[in-house]
Amino acid sequence: MTTPLLPPVIRTSALTRSFVMGTNVVQALRGVDLSIERGEYVAIMGPSGSGKSTLMNLIGCLDTPTTGEYWLNGQPVSQLGQDELARIRNKEIGFVFQTFNLLARATALRNVELPLIYGGVPPAERKARAEAVLREVDLGTRMDHRPNQLSGGQRQRVSIARALVTRPALLLADEPTGNLDSKTSAEIMQLFDVLHRAGNTIVVVTHERDIAEHAHRIVTIRDGMIASDERQRPKPVGAP
Repeated sequence: MTTPLLPPVIRTSALTRSFVMGTNVVQALRGVDLSIERGEYVAIMGPSGSGKSTLMNLIGCLDTPTTGEYWLNGQPVSQLGQDELARIRNKEIGFVFQTFNLLARATALRNVELPLIYGGVPPAERKARAEAVLREVDLGTRMDHRPNQLSGGQRQRVSIARALVTRPALLLADEPTGNLDSKTSAEIMQLFDVLHRAGNTIVVVTHERDIAEHAHRIVTIRDGMIASDERQRPKPVGAP
């Protein structure tokens, strides 16, 4: 018996997004066709104003396209309302932000538990899952620390653990090293490499070439369109 092929984690068709700015209409995306298979590690690059942030918002179900179609893990999400998008975001996507977005008064463990609280996971299970992913990102001894008791790199590891705790189809990172020094950035990129080798699908949105070079594929956005889509041998972590 043949095992059915799993759908891509991300598939877009003729995706566009326009915004009204006063009397003008700005075309941020101009027909993007993109497919990302499960288990891929992809960087989306582009200069300011290229449309990469708009594409990230669509991929992350934070916005809806003006025209075109988007399937996330086989589900058509282009025309869903805000409540349905929020439910899919919580289930299918783990977000890692440049600014960490942690609750200042909550412990690392509590911050990681939050998506499971929203998802209605029972307390004992969510605590066990949060502890497990914190150990996975080497923060097993920092679970009871609050963000102001952690370094920038440790805070980003908490953010990554929170993104992983729902076992999402996609780990979506927006400039994940933007607030970190070069040594800590290298440590975070090494963690992404470990997570990818463990089978996670990772999309990193960045304007930094040296960060993108850790991915196995680089998609470059320019003027709202895909300018290039290239597979590559990733740069080893720590290489100049």
